[in-house]
Amino acid sequence: MTEQAVAAYVAKYATKAAETTGSLDRRIGNREVLDLLDVADHPRRLIGACLDLAPLYPDRKLTAWAHMRGFRGHFSTKSRRYSTTLGTLRQIRADYRAARERVDADPDTVLILASWQYAGHGHTPGEAALAATISRGIQLNRQTAREALRDQLAPEVTEGAAA
Repeated sequence: MTEQAVAAYVAKYATKAAETTGSLDRRIGNREVLDLLDVADHPRRLIGACLDLAPLYPDRKLTAWAHMRGFRGHFSTKSRRYSTTLGTLRQIRADYRAARERVDADPDTVLILASWQYAGHGHTPGEAALAATISRGIQLNRQTAREALRDQLAPEVTEGAAA
């Protein structure tokens, strides 16, 4: 393989999101989990290779980073001396978005930042029956406990009255 071929290969996958390459966006614990997930063949082989090599290179933490094909960092890094930091870039983007969303309104204007959406209509008939059964069971348990407590205290009260 030439250096250009390796660079092209790395660039191809480094510039795509995980879901675009058919890879995973979260850690996996073992090969069985990988078999359950819908992962394309090529990323599956690369992840499998990380899992296979993990016992040989324990300091590399390949099992923990198999979903990233063993790579444990950012694709692009920034040097503080040469350029800016990723944190600074994120802050600049956040400030820019906040400034674009800001509304210059008079003090009497109410800004609504949420919307109403239909969430559902309550219990299904089966859920309602189950909830009623549970509620009735709780009521019966409380009533039984009160009666048992009253029966335990009743002899003491009558003995105290007789003395």
